[in-house]
Amino acid sequence: MAVDPSSLTTDQLNAYIVARLTVSGIDLTLLPTTADPVTGAPTQAQALASLRSFVLNNPTAINSWRPVPAAGADADALSQELSPPLEYPSIAQAWTGQVGDR
Repeated sequence: MAVDPSSLTTDQLNAYIVARLTVSGIDLTLLPTTADPVTGAPTQAQALASLRSFVLNNPTAINSWRPVPAAGADADALSQELSPPLEYPSIAQAWTGQVGDR
């Protein structure tokens, strides 16, 4: 179910962002809590603010994209992307031993 990010509170949005990052193996708690002018690393609060801005302002098409759509026209369009045409099919055929006798 798609949820409009603008309907979420700041705490809910932070929880969503932290959860998505955690699933991806990113731990925001490794960032400093206070600014470090030597390294220039963003603080946890700065990183969350930037990510909230991104989530709230990105196009709806990106926000609602799912890797595997339901059956139908969208599934057909995605299946075309899974196997893009080769620019030089004869070379690929030669590498895979699929060249016919001439």
